Amino acid sequence: MSKAFVRDDGDGEDLDDFDEDAAASPAPGVRNYITPAGFARLKTELLHLIDVDRPEVVRVVSWAASNGDRSENGDYLYGKKRLREIDRRIRFLTKRIDAADVVDPMQREDVDQAFFGATVRYRRDSGAEETVTIVGIDEVDPARGRISWISPVAKALLKAREGDVVVLKTPVGEERLEIEEVIYRPLED
Repeated sequence: MSKAFVRDDGDGEDLDDFDEDAAASPAPGVRNYITPAGFARLKTELLHLIDVDRPEVVRVVSWAASNGDRSENGDYLYGKKRLREIDRRIRFLTKRIDAADVVDPMQREDVDQAFFGATVRYRRDSGAEETVTIVGIDEVDPARGRISWISPVAKALLKAREGDVVVLKTPVGEERLEIEEVIYRPLED
């Protein structure tokens, strides 16, 4: 393999590894909105990594290092790799939490208009009815109908009221979405 594609600092990581640090901060000018439940999830994960996972891996790596030859010691090599992954995730979560702008959708007064945290039921041109909840980029879960506030569908729905028809621009053309209901409710895990 060409040296152009591999780091030469001896840690064994390829350059094509996903760089969470680069993805940790949103683009300049883009806010990192998050619901209180999403913020709590990020903090819980961070604390678990710091208090449970990392100390356990450090213990295993220390034990493996005491066994002698590290070059063929699977526990040591895997442990060091896992430690790098944990540290990378800790850095990522720390940056996301620091940049987070917590918005509680339950504090919204104008409840018939779609904003961050709203659950919106709408009907497509085809007649299909869908329900989505507009959440932060760290909370996206398509299987549960949670979409990012910067997604095309959410951008079309934002600021719309019940009864409005909004236009969603798609690669195949425009589609009309008729807003049937806008509600604000706490997110469940």
